[in-house]
Amino acid sequence: MILYHGSNVEVKKPTIIKGRRLLDFGVGFYLTSDLEQATKWARRKTLNQESGKETVNIYEFDRDKAEKELKIQYFDSANIEWLDYVSQNRQKINVADDYDIVIGPVANEPTIRTINDYIKDRFDADIAIKLLKSEKLKDQYVFKTAKALKTLKYITMEENNEKT
Repeated sequence: MILYHGSNVEVKKPTIIKGRRLLDFGVGFYLTSDLEQATKWARRKTLNQESGKETVNIYEFDRDKAEKELKIQYFDSANIEWLDYVSQNRQKINVADDYDIVIGPVANEPTIRTINDYIKDRFDADIAIKLLKSEKLKDQYVFKTAKALKTLKYITMEENNEKT
């Protein structure tokens, strides 16, 4: 299976960088099966870093090996379990888990607003889930351990040379 990682640099050897950013699935190396999503991530990273070039790194993911050897959390949709997991990670509450890989929907701009309103108790989980179900969310794969990264094989990268 092909996965993409959007960045401002080529990433031949992925690593897990401990950061302070509060992301959907916590600390890890983020990928997607959607090229358009990876391109958006590359654009955002390049703008935020104010350096490099929009770069989409392409990997082969050995999913069969991963499913046999690793602990994987799958979120099939933006359901209550996904909402709670994302909310906890975005608040850094109770985020200790032992997953090697987490797979599920990525929160986009509209869903982030919904999640933030849920976190601030502006409405309950039922209302949040109803709002989230109307969104067409892309996927994300988060590799949280060195063992998980071994199931990725770097293929190549593509740079966006257009002026944006």
